[in-house]
Amino acid sequence: MMSDGKATTTIDKGTFTVHFRREFGAPCEQVFAAWTKPEHIEHWWDPTGVPLSECIVDLRPGGAFKFTNRDSAHGPPFTGVYRIIERPNQLVFEALGAVGTVRLEAHHGTTQMTVSIRCSSADHLEQFLKLGVDVNTDRTFDNLVQYLSVAR
Repeated sequence: MMSDGKATTTIDKGTFTVHFRREFGAPCEQVFAAWTKPEHIEHWWDPTGVPLSECIVDLRPGGAFKFTNRDSAHGPPFTGVYRIIERPNQLVFEALGAVGTVRLEAHHGTTQMTVSIRCSSADHLEQFLKLGVDVNTDRTFDNLVQYLSVAR
């Protein structure tokens, strides 16, 4: 079963990191696929819930990704580079000067997901928070919860 659909979000100003935690009623492999396959990512990535207009994934260490929102008012595409890929438990990438880590752990028939976004400095973290990265990422995870509940 899924949790209540809300992320536990914490901001650690000492390490310049935002942490998110979720529980899914889906296996790790399915959650990992939702994070790494364009045919899944395009449906949940945009915090508004609108499918992406472009989703390119080169899933290998050093491979790039590019996610483009349909509404260009959202800003430039989200681009980055994968650093570590350990199917189905870990994904590490660099984007917007930060390091993102997705950890998936099977737990009593559910998947526990922990996502960390580590910024390079206190100023960088403050800039992310002013842009609403914490709130928008929470909305994006609402989309992921919904997508995985329907995709099963």
